[in-house]
Amino acid sequence: MREKLNSELKKSVINKNLVATKTIRLIIAAIKDRDIVVRSQGNQNGISEAEIISLLKKMQKQREESIELYSKGNRLDLVKSEEDEINIIKGFLPKQMDDDEIAKIVKDVIKTKDAKSIRDMGKVMSYLKEHYATNMDFSKASKFLKETLI
Repeated sequence: MREKLNSELKKSVINKNLVATKTIRLIIAAIKDRDIVVRSQGNQNGISEAEIISLLKKMQKQREESIELYSKGNRLDLVKSEEDEINIIKGFLPKQMDDDEIAKIVKDVIKTKDAKSIRDMGKVMSYLKEHYATNMDFSKASKFLKETLI
């Protein structure tokens, strides 16, 4: 992932793609910040691939929240900028599951874990996070889980 980010940064600089250059630099800076934190805790390798993906998802979510606020404030120029950044971030993320796939997996895990009520939500969510950490939107999974268990 780090190599891909660096090569894409070089391409964006050469192609004079200012949005991509800015966004990729933000991603690399965020990764370096996290690396510094984990190195101070004794991990000299920096953050893992899964943690990088988690960081990218967080950055995407932050931009989606900003889009909502900018839309309410009628700042369409800023909405467009955030959407462009989201598209660049998505390029580095693994393919995400669609709603139907998430719903099917949630139902299968409910059966597997024999979840009967909302009290069993924790064990189902922990299983999902353990097995689908990189390509599942857990806010959607949580929504489907609540709808099914209620």
